[in-house]
Amino acid sequence: MSTNENGKAIANELKAQILILLSLVGLMWAVEIADQVFFRPFLQTTLDFYGILPRNLIGLRGILFAPFLHGNFPHLIGNTLPFLVLGWLIMLREISDFFWVTLVAGLVSGLGTWLFGSPGIHIGASGVIFGYLGYLLFRGFFERSIISIAISLGVGTLYGSLLWGVLPMQYGISWEGHLFGFIGGVLAARLLVIGSRDRRSQDRFS
Repeated sequence: MSTNENGKAIANELKAQILILLSLVGLMWAVEIADQVFFRPFLQTTLDFYGILPRNLIGLRGILFAPFLHGNFPHLIGNTLPFLVLGWLIMLREISDFFWVTLVAGLVSGLGTWLFGSPGIHIGASGVIFGYLGYLLFRGFFERSIISIAISLGVGTLYGSLLWGVLPMQYGISWEGHLFGFIGGVLAARLLVIGSRDRRSQDRFS
């Protein structure tokens, strides 16, 4: 591949990464704006009811919807930047890794919260964000490559303080979602490293 073609490929990859991340964040903002501007004042209800309601069958729908729901704009603002930064760091290797980690972290966080969460509705993208954190911190540990270790150390330096969020230290914060999201991210890191090694082994013998 020529230098020009390589540059175009990198530019197209970057455009795809930006489009995916901004589309997801845009959806979060659109949902919160609709909730605050239309549903709450005019319908006297809230979309937050679609969040995770532990040990209630209808609350299972929140596993899908909860990451797009937030209690207010400060809650959403607090999740937006880490979602973009950590999500993009995952995409640097493969865009497909981002979707895989998001799926695993979202499912583990959601199911863990549904099974063990405190009473009340649990909402927010922070469970997925903690999944991204767990993935990025442990990918280096499982893979043992210089690049992945460097990323793990950098993420640990920038966002390591978030780890306090997996402990029940503040009322009204879904620490269960954080904890199980983090576990889901670690699980995703392990599975992706195993899958990558298996593919390399098959390539050597093909």
